[in-house]
Amino acid sequence: MSLETEIGRYVAELAREGASPHSVRAYQSDLAQFLEYLSPPGLEPPEPRGIDLLVLREWLASLYREELTAVTIRRKLAAVRGLFRFLLREGAVEVNVARMVRTPKAPKKLPEVMTAEQANTLIDGVAAGRLERPFPARDRALFEILYGCGIRVSELAGLNLEDVDREQGWLRVRGKGRKERQVPMTAQAGGALERYLAERPVKRDERALLLNHRGGRLTTRGISGIVKLYSTALAGDPSLHPHSFRHAYATHLLAGGADLRAIQELLGHARLSTTQKYTQVSLTDLMAVYDKAHPKA
Repeated sequence: MSLETEIGRYVAELAREGASPHSVRAYQSDLAQFLEYLSPPGLEPPEPRGIDLLVLREWLASLYREELTAVTIRRKLAAVRGLFRFLLREGAVEVNVARMVRTPKAPKKLPEVMTAEQANTLIDGVAAGRLERPFPARDRALFEILYGCGIRVSELAGLNLEDVDREQGWLRVRGKGRKERQVPMTAQAGGALERYLAERPVKRDERALLLNHRGGRLTTRGISGIVKLYSTALAGDPSLHPHSFRHAYATHLLAGGADLRAIQELLGHARLSTTQKYTQVSLTDLMAVYDKAHPKA
């Protein structure tokens, strides 16, 4: 089969296996660009078996020439590697040449984290109704869950009514790879959720916990828009996004003495090394305090 056909089959398989719509769109876009690179004007792209290591290195060099970031190049390379794993499994190629391409190193960047005071001030502003919004109870519940539970925006958008254990104060969250985990709710998050559920419109055919103005599921884009609206208006910071609250959640738990393994479970990280970046954030904050306060600093 042609490369274009094989890409279509691979993307369809990703969707069937339960990859998030965001991931499917990202892979589809990156692989479409890969196909475009291999399709110069007037020529057909090579068959999958005709793509060798030299071709992939030339493609990778073209990404560097575009001055893309290392993170973006790593993402595009991951999409191509996934495609070749699929091609190898389907017998379309004999060797996964994408495995032989060296992954570019991405600079380690520490997340910028709100202080507990900044996070609480913003959420208090949401609760006070300083903005005239059509669904203030929903908006407050949204912020309380993001900061109080530390879940991803995709996990929040994917919550259904049956995922909330209102009596025990737990959320059943479906994370990356459709892995489920239990996340405890804070008292503030639970209270805000109760107030929202008391006025949530009854939609028999809609299981989503958070609804948009049309009565359908509130999407990740909708949640991000709400966060940006409030953070810009109340905190004067349009750079805040849903993941900012996840960073704050993890960092503040660690600063409060929580065990790193426990934080890993709460966040749903597959690797402890992913969670350990928050120890670097705490050390950075500690050094800032030291430099400011110690007379010999």
